[in-house]
Amino acid sequence: MMSGDFLGVGWTSPVRLDEDGRVVTAKYEDCVYQSIWTILSTAKGERLMRPDFGCGIHDLVFASNSAATIGEIVSEVTESLIEWEPRIDVLNVDVYGEHNRQNQLLIQINYKVRSTNNRFNLVYPFYLG
Repeated sequence: MMSGDFLGVGWTSPVRLDEDGRVVTAKYEDCVYQSIWTILSTAKGERLMRPDFGCGIHDLVFASNSAATIGEIVSEVTESLIEWEPRIDVLNVDVYGEHNRQNQLLIQINYKVRSTNNRFNLVYPFYLG
């Protein structure tokens, strides 16, 4: 089996059409990237047919910007990606704040795609209310 077969091809998120009216697809490692983004963007309980899908960080929207909150975010992100994205190994998750924005945290995820051994990172913005 080729690595592309395992990594897959799927519709982009959000779904969009190309200039010929065809659905645009995400392939291979881009498909994995979009899957990670979808996991992080989906609150647990948001999907009716799969209420356990998603990431628990959305329960922390009104938490204070503290070391405890950051620890919970790291834990939630790591656990969600391990559970819902089997094509990757989570190398580490770091959370840091913007110097001039008290309510914005940046979640940096470093991961390795298992079938290709390629390493990537993704920075996901998270806002505390």
